[in-house]
Amino acid sequence: MTTPARLLLLGGTTESAALARALAGRAGIELTSSLAGRTSQPAAVPGPVRVGGFGGAAGLIAHLRGEGIAGIIDAAHPFAAQISAHAVAAARATDLPLLRLERAPWRRQPGDRWVDVASIAEAATVAPHYGRRAFLTVGSGELASFGGQATMRYLVRLIERPTAPLPLADCKIVLGRGPFTAADEERLMRKHAIELVITKNSGGDATYAKIAAARTLGLPVVMVRRPPKPAVDHRVETVAAAVAWINERWPVPAPA
Repeated sequence: MTTPARLLLLGGTTESAALARALAGRAGIELTSSLAGRTSQPAAVPGPVRVGGFGGAAGLIAHLRGEGIAGIIDAAHPFAAQISAHAVAAARATDLPLLRLERAPWRRQPGDRWVDVASIAEAATVAPHYGRRAFLTVGSGELASFGGQATMRYLVRLIERPTAPLPLADCKIVLGRGPFTAADEERLMRKHAIELVITKNSGGDATYAKIAAARTLGLPVVMVRRPPKPAVDHRVETVAAAVAWINERWPVPAPA
């Protein structure tokens, strides 16, 4: 019997979970999903799962060699620039094939009032010029930049309730995990008298509803551009294309 090719999936996104489901039980490969561990209850994915960091690029290289990994799929969040950079460095060091599965960014549509910024820090600086009641959806790890703004009131959406007070002068928390609907997002913004939305250009369908709702309500959106990532030889935007790439390199074994 041929030994399955061991693949490492750098995950934590909607696409990575969908890819794990698409490849569940697939003969000829053994896929392990790696999650950063930022939430205590991540969405369930089939197959082996490891949680936590690798200890930088060197740690990832050691893991790849120690576990006999045959290929890497980087399906990390579009803003997870560090792990993507580590994946590129590790793939080069080990001469392993690397695929980046990264959803397309959102594109400005007629009626959108986007304020494009290059960083979270810039978003915090410009936000007060566009309103005082902000719907803040940038993740729990990015909130410190918005602290100390006494004139701002934030509605912060998080996946799970924080264990410590948020570093914001005035805020309310709403819990939720996408996908959301435009109608629900519009109701939420009306209920809290939201005047602007602050978000990252994560792309995808799961959280786009807030962009559509802001357009309907005529609200400005402070949109943080994606950070640059090292170039890769193979990059796709859909799970179907990722499956095709994997099947091309590790064909399904013929029945015995």
